[in-house]
Amino acid sequence: MRFGLSAIVLSAPLVLAAPAHAESARDLLLSAAFFAPDKATALARIAQALSAADAALKRNPGDADARLQRGLAISYRGKLNRSRGDVMAALQDFDAAAAADPRNAEAQMAIAGWNLGAVIELGPFVARTLLGARTARGLAATERSLALAGDRAAMPALASLHAIQIDPTDVAGATRLAEIAVRARADTQLDRVLQKQAAILLPTLRKGNGKTAAAVAKQLMPFGRLKS
Repeated sequence: MRFGLSAIVLSAPLVLAAPAHAESARDLLLSAAFFAPDKATALARIAQALSAADAALKRNPGDADARLQRGLAISYRGKLNRSRGDVMAALQDFDAAAAADPRNAEAQMAIAGWNLGAVIELGPFVARTLLGARTARGLAATERSLALAGDRAAMPALASLHAIQIDPTDVAGATRLAEIAVRARADTQLDRVLQKQAAILLPTLRKGNGKTAAAVAKQLMPFGRLKS
């Protein structure tokens, strides 16, 4: 079965200190999600990231971060190729990464993005029926991620993008999260990228039109402006 799905998280778990001699899986995934000019380029970068994550896991099967990056790569590939199998496989990696490191804010945000992205894309009933994705689990994982993130910008920024799409009537809640994000620390490339997305979204949120803000948020998500 093939369908569209904006799983992300995440998008989020990609904080970044690439070795000088090569791009890390994190860097490659961030580049694919926000800077690739077209689908083919994005898929090539995702494939590189998956190879890097698999190599890291071969060296150390218990590497929770490599497991997380592997899940992100597979989820991104699944989104772009409309593959239910990839999307389901990605969740297994996200859950494994979270189990291995329960205080990993990025793993929690990946779980949040997987569930909320499915609900946004497919609607609650279809997302639950086809994938087992649930709004409640996504929101609970979001809360855990925010609690674990400290003063990082990435988590409230992504939470704001999700929140206004899940409930366009809750403009106040999404605005609060975006305002937290633009004031937060942005020490990594991921934090800086997502902080910028929150700053772009914030003026539309402040105008109070939730449906318009949700449409803007959709474009600000990973692959939101990607050309075919």
